[in-house]
Amino acid sequence: MSCLGVHFALTESEANRLKSFEDDSERLDYLQCEIEETYFSDHEEFIAQSDKAWDAMHRSLSDGQLSYYDGPHPLRLAVIGGDPIYAKGDYIMSLKTPQEVVEVASALAKLSKDEFQKKYDAMDAKAYGCPKNAEDFEYTWEWLTGVVAFYQRAAAAGRHVLFSADQ
Repeated sequence: MSCLGVHFALTESEANRLKSFEDDSERLDYLQCEIEETYFSDHEEFIAQSDKAWDAMHRSLSDGQLSYYDGPHPLRLAVIGGDPIYAKGDYIMSLKTPQEVVEVASALAKLSKDEFQKKYDAMDAKAYGCPKNAEDFEYTWEWLTGVVAFYQRAAAAGRHVLFSADQ
């Protein structure tokens, strides 16, 4: 699979519907057939793609691991942190509340490139499993700037944020 990450800023009703499914297959189907179709065609302002950079983003903003729960609040919520709402290993889905979105937006707005560079440099290269170098940092930073702007729009609109990545 491609491991591409996407953030969606969902309405309250969309977030509730996503959480309402008892079966992960139904939840994934709703993501792929409803949310992705609708947002990519009609609501691109409420999408932030992060390609494969989401992995380094999350590790840098949290505790260096791919964990939903570990790392400093609220930055650990920016990517995979939050409420994990999908249990199978073929996808990652985590949901943030509008209040958490506001907290993340505020924290990300204060994050400078130099500060992010320090966080990236502190990330364990072995745990990351990819080359840690200037090119990878710039790639990650470029995608992160789009995520920062996205969180500002999502917070202003009072939306939930869903992060998803196929595995």
